[in-house]
Amino acid sequence: MKLIIAIIKPFKLDEVREALSGIGVQGITVTEVKGFGRQKGHTELYRGAEYVVDFLPKVKVEAAVPEALVDRAIEAIEGAARTGRIGDGKIFISALEQVIRIRTGETGEGAL
Repeated sequence: MKLIIAIIKPFKLDEVREALSGIGVQGITVTEVKGFGRQKGHTELYRGAEYVVDFLPKVKVEAAVPEALVDRAIEAIEGAARTGRIGDGKIFISALEQVIRIRTGETGEGAL
């Protein structure tokens, strides 16, 4: 099992959710976050004054997936989240040692 964490642009969330559902990922967790990468934020003009926006709004999507779905899930996220412009985001994959469904006590991939 793997935990996939994707940081994406907020307006791409619905497309990513649909792409993951389409390949059989049954659940995701979504968090609104702020951050920056190589772009280091940007400057904006508001009422004639220029100011720097250091942290840009992003969405963090987390999905625990069985080993068999990892590559397809990564491809689905990449395809749905890509705009071709700076700030499209990142995908992080880490090993998931154990999953436990609290309601039933199921463990492992059965709990996903």
